Amino acid sequence: MELLDPAVKSVWTIKSLLRWCILLPFSATADVVLLFSDSDTFLPGLWTGLLIIICLVWTLIVPKLRYRYWRYELREEDLYAIRGIWNRVQTIVPLRRIQHLDVAQDLIEGNYDLARLVVHTAGTRSTDVVIPGLPYEEAVRLRDTVRDFVAEHMD
Repeated sequence: MELLDPAVKSVWTIKSLLRWCILLPFSATADVVLLFSDSDTFLPGLWTGLLIIICLVWTLIVPKLRYRYWRYELREEDLYAIRGIWNRVQTIVPLRRIQHLDVAQDLIEGNYDLARLVVHTAGTRSTDVVIPGLPYEEAVRLRDTVRDFVAEHMD
């Protein structure tokens, strides 16, 4: 089975930090409000400190674990992916069920020359399967290989 590009750990770390930074102003505000309240049991900076500790632990550990447990393989008739830290998910996408394919890249992924292959399938549940952390050229190659298979077997 194929591994994701190791640079995806940095991408996931940066994205995680950005998400956690959204919460910091709220916890800092709660700390300031509690500081000026009549509460005698309040420790200044408690909520912000806790949030920073949780943020650092989450940001430093989870991307490495996600990377460790992500695998994919393009097989003869399907795309197979395994992922999940706490909840392992094995996904098999029959290539004949694929409706269309996207190669997606945001700003952070672009800085690392990474992309996501987004596979849209027929059906009503879980119709999108995303393979993250691929080198851009590899994502394009996978997309083209799957597209050629689908075009060849639709006749």
